Amino acid sequence: MTKANTDILDFARSVLQQEAAGIEQLVDLLDENFVAATDALLSCQGHVVVTGVGKPWLIGQKISATLASTGTPSFALHPSEAMHGDLGRLRSQDVVVAMSNSGSSEEVVRLLPVVKRIGCTIVGLTGVLDSPLGLAADVLVDMGRASEACPIGMAPSVSTTIMLALGDALALSVMKARNFGPEDYAQFHPGGSLGRSLMHVHEVMQPLAETAVVPQDATVADALNAITTAKTGAAFVTDQGKLVGVFTDGDLRRHIQDDNLLGQAIGEVMTVGGQFIELNALATEAVHILEKYRRGELAVVDAEGQLVGQVLLKDMISMHFL
Repeated sequence: MTKANTDILDFARSVLQQEAAGIEQLVDLLDENFVAATDALLSCQGHVVVTGVGKPWLIGQKISATLASTGTPSFALHPSEAMHGDLGRLRSQDVVVAMSNSGSSEEVVRLLPVVKRIGCTIVGLTGVLDSPLGLAADVLVDMGRASEACPIGMAPSVSTTIMLALGDALALSVMKARNFGPEDYAQFHPGGSLGRSLMHVHEVMQPLAETAVVPQDATVADALNAITTAKTGAAFVTDQGKLVGVFTDGDLRRHIQDDNLLGQAIGEVMTVGGQFIELNALATEAVHILEKYRRGELAVVDAEGQLVGQVLLKDMISMHFL
């Protein structure tokens, strides 16, 4: 390896070490003020509004998004836009999280007295406690002082890493205090593999009205008509609404040589029992059963065993479960 390459790697490692050290120092800085900030966000009756300028504005958008996706209504507000009309978004019940490493960012400082007049609670995140932001904040969280990893010591790097980590710690502490669980998370993340992994059968199934269903004393012809009407590949057989079996193309093939097949009772040729899944099971469990038993349809039942609908393999494919 050339000396130039070695120098690049050495410098890159030093950047990572400085940023890691910056986050590490936060552990000892957290105190009752951080708890107070968590309480302020937790008890907020409006929105948590995150603001900052420059790199903190970008960090703030991420923190606001994390808050919103974990149960705390939030939006990001740019201080310059706020002074040109966007202040109309604020209400007295909002909490404003203002972020500035120096605590003296001009746009943020100009915003603070206006926010106070509206009546919002101000939570400040800064590394300079006696700065304008530090003095104006109702709750002040210390970011600590850190030198930037930039070769000329100016481009925000360590400070923004600290700010992001501290914002995440705040957002996730609020999430934990809310007892925000997997089902809550799924509500805000319906898209993507994460959302799909938390969806339940009742969210992906077809209703009973769109399912091929026949009573146990129906004929094979009745079952085939039901399959044709529902445009599906199997008919579920019920006794007073409870699932007792399923009639598939496999059953049809096995009995194709029977005399008067179309007039036979479906209960004589169906597969007794069959595969099914409960209404509140995870959708991924339904996919597993469909794949394991090579089925195109899966019966869905309630806690009493009453048939309530079906999960279709083609739907699972279209929703990218497979």
